[in-house]
Amino acid sequence: MTQKTITRADIAEALYQELGFSHADAFKLIDKTLRYVTEAFGRKEEVKIARFASFIPHAKSQRVGRNPKTGKEYVITPRTVLSFKPSNVLKKALLK
Repeated sequence: MTQKTITRADIAEALYQELGFSHADAFKLIDKTLRYVTEAFGRKEEVKIARFASFIPHAKSQRVGRNPKTGKEYVITPRTVLSFKPSNVLKKALLK
């Protein structure tokens, strides 16, 4: 089974076909939306997109990790990661 990857170009084409945006305007809309969401992540803010999902930043503290092949220990630096929590609408769509 081959799975298709949806790209920015696919989304822009859908905006062009279904809503009548020009290709240039569709790309501007996508880029502005993604920039806005990325900036919110940079501020470590939670992003909720209704009927789709929530993206929640979590701070991870420094810890010691181990290379499973060699057994050598490494310090893993502190970082912020995002967790993805799908909405009930998205969960139902995945069950179809």
